[in-house]
Amino acid sequence: MYVLTVVQLLSTAGFSLVFPFLPLYVEEVGISTGGSVAFWAGLAFSSQAFTMMLAAPIWGSYADRYGRKVMLVRATLGGAILLVLMGLVQNAEQLVVLRTIQGLVTGVVPAASALVAASAPRERIGEAMGVLNTSRAVGVAVGPLIGGVLGDAFGFRESFWITGALLALSGLCTLLWVHEEFVPKQRAARMGFFSAYRLVLQSPGMGGLYELNFLRSLGQTMLLPMVALFVVELTGVAQGAATITGLMIGLASFTAALSGVWLGKLGDRIGHSKILIGAALGAALLYAPQPFVTNVWQLVILQALQGFAAGGLIPALSALMNLWAPTGSQGAIYGLDTSINAAARAIAPMVGAAVAVWFGLRGVFGMTTLVYLSIVLLALYVLRQRAQVRSLLDADLRAVGDD
Repeated sequence: MYVLTVVQLLSTAGFSLVFPFLPLYVEEVGISTGGSVAFWAGLAFSSQAFTMMLAAPIWGSYADRYGRKVMLVRATLGGAILLVLMGLVQNAEQLVVLRTIQGLVTGVVPAASALVAASAPRERIGEAMGVLNTSRAVGVAVGPLIGGVLGDAFGFRESFWITGALLALSGLCTLLWVHEEFVPKQRAARMGFFSAYRLVLQSPGMGGLYELNFLRSLGQTMLLPMVALFVVELTGVAQGAATITGLMIGLASFTAALSGVWLGKLGDRIGHSKILIGAALGAALLYAPQPFVTNVWQLVILQALQGFAAGGLIPALSALMNLWAPTGSQGAIYGLDTSINAAARAIAPMVGAAVAVWFGLRGVFGMTTLVYLSIVLLALYVLRQRAQVRSLLDADLRAVGDD
C-alpha cells in the first residue's frame, strides 16, 4: 500500500506536470499543416482523453486475466517512454500523435485501483481507496506547480524528460516492491471481454454507480477552463490570474486529499452510501453561493471547502464498486470506471463553454451546483433500487431453501 501510494503520487504528478506549459510547447515546436496554437493545444489534451476512454476497458479486462501488477508496470514504463519521445518532437502534429498513443497505452489510476481493491481487506477497502485517492489528489495539486517551475528553469523539452524519469521510477518501484498474489484462471474458465463487462453491469446497482461517477467527473472538470476567466472578471485585470487560479485549484485538491482518507475510513464504519450522499450534498451547498461572490478571496475559500466535501466521493464510489461487483473483476470495474471518467473529461469543457455563452461565467458555477444535486438524487434512487433487488433475491433464495 505504501509503495502504491508513492507510485500513484509520482505518476499523477508526472502526467499533470506538463499541463501548465503544454500550449506554450505547441507554440515553441511550431505547426506544419496549419491551424492555430489554441486548436492544436486543445487537440493535444482531448486526444489523450478520447483514446483512454476507448482503451481503459480493454486493459481492465487484461488485468483480470493476467494480473494487475503487470498492467501497472506497463502503464508507468510505457508512459515514461512516450513522455521522453514528446521531448524530442519537431512539430505539434507529432506531439498530438504521441498524446493519442499515450491515451491508448497508459492507465496508471485504474491499474493501481484494481490492485489495491483486489489486495485490501474488504472491511478496510474505503480506507485503502481513500489513501490512494489522497496520493492522486496531492499529485494533481503539486504536479502543475512543479511543471511551471521546471518549464521556466530548464525548458519545456527537459521537463518532459524529467517527467519521463519520474514515471520510470514509478514503474521500477512497482516491479521491485509491489507483490500481488494472483493466480490466473485456466483458459476454459476465463470469461470473454463482453461477457466480463456484462456480468459487472448486471450486478445490482453497478450501472447506477457508473452514472454517478460520470456526473462526479463532469462536475469536477466542467469549471476548469472557466476559472481563470472568472478570476479576471472578479479582479478586472489579467495580471496574476494564472497564479490565483493555480493556487485555487491546488488548494481544492489539497483539501480533497485531506478528506479522502478520513471519509474513506469513516465509510468503512458507517457505510459508504452515507458518505456518498453527504459528500455530494456538501459540495452542492458549497457551490451554491459561488455564482454570487464579489471577491476572489470568497471564491478561494469556497473552493477549498467544496474540495474537502467532494473529496469523499471518489473513495466512496470506488469502495461501493468493489463491494457490489463480482469477486475477481477489479480490472474490469476500474477499467470501465476510467473510460467513463475520460468521457466526462472530454465533454465537460464543451458543456462549461456552452453554459458560459448562454448564462455567463457565473452560470457555470450554478450548473455545477445542479450536477452535484443530481448526484444526491441519483444516489438515493440507486441505493433504493439496489435494496429492492437485493430483497427480491434474498426472498428467492429463501424460497429455494424451503423447497
